[in-house]
Amino acid sequence: MSKAEILEELPKLTPAEMSETQSRIEDLATYGADGWRTDSDLTETDKAALDEALTEYQKNPDAGSPWRGVLARIRTRLKS
Repeated sequence: MSKAEILEELPKLTPAEMSETQSRIEDLATYGADGWRTDSDLTETDKAALDEALTEYQKNPDAGSPWRGVLARIRTRLKS
């Protein structure tokens, strides 16, 4: 679909569809098509590592520890 066709269809959207479309456009402007912030300093390797970690977390969210628990353990060890 061309940009002209898209612009022609916009007035036909319901208010809810218009809001959803606006939100999606803002997300794409901020995060790009790959879901990463367009102004990010992350390398492609960094992004791949984070994507892999997220995938592993989604497979088994109970495998890790919550940050508060990790922080508490660190603080306990530092006091010793």
